[in-house]
Amino acid sequence: MSPALTQTRSGARRALLTLLSAGVSLGLLSAQPAAAQVAAGSDWPSRPVRIVVPFAPGGTTDIVARVMAEQLAPVLRQPVVIDNKAGAGGNVGATEVARAAPDGYTFLMGTPGTQAINQFLYPRMPYDTERDLIPVSFVARVPNVMVVPASLGVRTMAELIALARSKPGRLTYGSPGNGSTGQLSTELFKTRAGVFITHIPYRGSGPMLQDLMAGQIDLAIDNLPSALPHIRSGRLVALGVSSLKPAAQLPEIPTIASLLPGYSAESWFVLVAPRGTPATLIERLSVEADRILRRPEVIERFRGLGAEPVGGTPQSLAQFIAQETTKWKEVVRVSGAKID
Repeated sequence: MSPALTQTRSGARRALLTLLSAGVSLGLLSAQPAAAQVAAGSDWPSRPVRIVVPFAPGGTTDIVARVMAEQLAPVLRQPVVIDNKAGAGGNVGATEVARAAPDGYTFLMGTPGTQAINQFLYPRMPYDTERDLIPVSFVARVPNVMVVPASLGVRTMAELIALARSKPGRLTYGSPGNGSTGQLSTELFKTRAGVFITHIPYRGSGPMLQDLMAGQIDLAIDNLPSALPHIRSGRLVALGVSSLKPAAQLPEIPTIASLLPGYSAESWFVLVAPRGTPATLIERLSVEADRILRRPEVIERFRGLGAEPVGGTPQSLAQFIAQETTKWKEVVRVSGAKID
């Protein structure tokens, strides 16, 4: 073989290797934007998104979640379905979300119980509140309202306290479940008022309110949105609200603090996600939720239910939850409430 032919073949081989190398490099470069798009969640969501409600249908957590699902669906261009998973003061639903795939398709409508209270009530928690559920959006906050059935014949907090003192342990109060804000709010009331009322836990506000209206139990401190329709119908009598200021929906009803100074116990509802959910998806959902919660028609709808929309960033929500955790830890300690 002549030196010239050898040189020609050698040059062709080098040229081929150069082209192959360039082709591989071009292939990698062309793949990078696609990978970046996936990482950024540009194709999310491509199927229905699920919001787990850790209580039964009909309660405030359920109502708030359904309003958000209705508003988010057209924005995300996918159905947003509500999945009620009641039990253990919200722990059943919260645990399911904590263990769900962190792919942006499962979220929890968290409450003070799932995010702050339960860890101090239960000797063994199936999930780590701070580690396993990460903040997304502060949806709404609501005052609680103390209600009794019309058949009880009580019209003021003072009358209720007098009745409870005359019948120690014979009056009963209901709550949406062990560890719920309803239970802790009432335990705080009992401590401040110096009365003994027996706790009857339910699997959500809906069934609890039905029994309350039927006179099966005597008292409840429940979220204003779920109790308000029954107050307006006259089947329940509102005695006091748990916020430091009167509720706009019930301006004539005094605060519990007006009789028991310093009493304050509000409820709140937040979207949280499983640990490991991509930050880009968290940020996108947070931004979309914030926009929704600023719409005048949404604000009006929430306020009509007795709730105040909040919004904000995941970071501000994390700070709020930390503050509430400190507060409810002290309430649990003072009340002595425990769940075996």
